[in-house]
Amino acid sequence: MMKIAQYLDSTYLKTPEQSGISNEETLQIDKKLAQEAIDHGIFAVMIRPDYVTDIKKYIQERHSNVAVGTVIGFHEGTYTVDEKLAEASKAIEDGADELDFVVNYNAYLKGDLALVKDEFVKCTKLALQNQKIAKWIIEIAALTDAQIADITKNISDWSVENFSENDLPNIFVKSSTGFYQTEDGKPNGATFEGIKIMLDNAGKLPVKAAGGVRTPEDAEKMISMGVKRIGTSSALNLIKNESSSGGY
Repeated sequence: MMKIAQYLDSTYLKTPEQSGISNEETLQIDKKLAQEAIDHGIFAVMIRPDYVTDIKKYIQERHSNVAVGTVIGFHEGTYTVDEKLAEASKAIEDGADELDFVVNYNAYLKGDLALVKDEFVKCTKLALQNQKIAKWIIEIAALTDAQIADITKNISDWSVENFSENDLPNIFVKSSTGFYQTEDGKPNGATFEGIKIMLDNAGKLPVKAAGGVRTPEDAEKMISMGVKRIGTSSALNLIKNESSSGGY
């Protein structure tokens, strides 16, 4: 069996309000994820910005190199560029290693490619200047196949135009937030079809599949296709060769 732990971002992104629990209970869930990551060689934990400081400290106290990732402009992506920069700056200050920005896909759908490019260039520059990984969530469930291809290619082109060859491995295109509301039971996360389109258009940029990867077989197939990272709320299940019915 393929060793998949190194590809996984163990993810918990519900706010206390969304889950109906307290801030402290949410922090305990995040600490549990961090400990599982430490114990099982999971690459990263992906958590809300409010918990980055505590989880970074928790991991450092255990002398682990598990990365701490957080989300920016989550989950709608409609934050202004300045708001995304401010949120990213705070996350960097708090110790985040990776920043997963939500593309303003609503602006993209309205044809405002200039805005999307502006936020991409400015936010990616901030991340890279601080030696952080930047990932761009395009929310494939909100897009047609042609739009998935187009926005992925644009991000690839903008990366080549604005950053060095050495920077490109640190700029990801990511599929999904896991929070987009679809109709008729359609998947709101990574699909093999959507990921293939992303891979075909990402150029030298790595691709992260997020949401919907619920079996070890699915994870292995994604990795075999060329995905470099997988965001999942079921990381431990996947490592233990178990399926999950989790929503992300």
